[in-house]
Amino acid sequence: MRRLFPVTDETPAQASAAPAADREWSLAELAAAYAYPETRDPAAHAPRPWLRGNMVSSLDGAAQHEGHSQPISSAADMRIFGTLRALADVIVVGAETVRQEGYRPARARADFAAAREAAGQAPAPAIAVVTASLDLDFSLPLFTSPLVPTLVLTGAAAAPERVAAAEKAGARVIVAGDGMGVDPARAVGALAALGHTRLLTEGGPRLLGQLIAAEVLDELCLTLSPTLTAGDAQRIAGGPSVPVPRRFDLVSLLEEDGFLFGRYRRP
Repeated sequence: MRRLFPVTDETPAQASAAPAADREWSLAELAAAYAYPETRDPAAHAPRPWLRGNMVSSLDGAAQHEGHSQPISSAADMRIFGTLRALADVIVVGAETVRQEGYRPARARADFAAAREAAGQAPAPAIAVVTASLDLDFSLPLFTSPLVPTLVLTGAAAAPERVAAAEKAGARVIVAGDGMGVDPARAVGALAALGHTRLLTEGGPRLLGQLIAAEVLDELCLTLSPTLTAGDAQRIAGGPSVPVPRRFDLVSLLEEDGFLFGRYRRP
């Protein structure tokens, strides 16, 4: 893996030392490269929640191939995927992605155990599922046997029998909306109130689009896959367009095997 941006003293040294330029970065190096920023809310005198998204896209804009992201991913992409999870307090994901990708509970990783303990984090991040209908299979391990109880974010008008089914399975249901749906800003606030300030979303596209429209996304980690898929696959963000395109700043850019790993922040 090579650092393309920002350009540092390390960058030309790596580039001139083939094959070291393409060496596999350690997990500690990746964790340092993707560390959450130190942010504080002056009014609350406490850490401010920071929501980052992590998505992969083909060269022609597809977020998946035949319903799954794996075909356009890579080993390096999965290392970063795992690192981002290990840094997070909670992983926010849409119900459709849970169904399509067969989500399982996040696992504890020995390589990050000491750092998580020092940061006051649980052994593994919680999974928070955003759902209006609660149309989920609560017999899955995501709900019945997570290391950290799974959270279900829904609206106040959610069907009581589905809420009861979620709670019976061991999930913690959090109301973050007045109607059937979830208000993204309330969801972020509710998670922060539980002590989850390092937030990560892995989509899907509809959820990411909602977070963008609500202006609660602070950062996007985007893997650009050197693949072409054609077809009618979704982009990384869906739903209604925003009135004015949101400009994000490039923070860093890494490369391995033709894959580009960009990190962008809201100014």
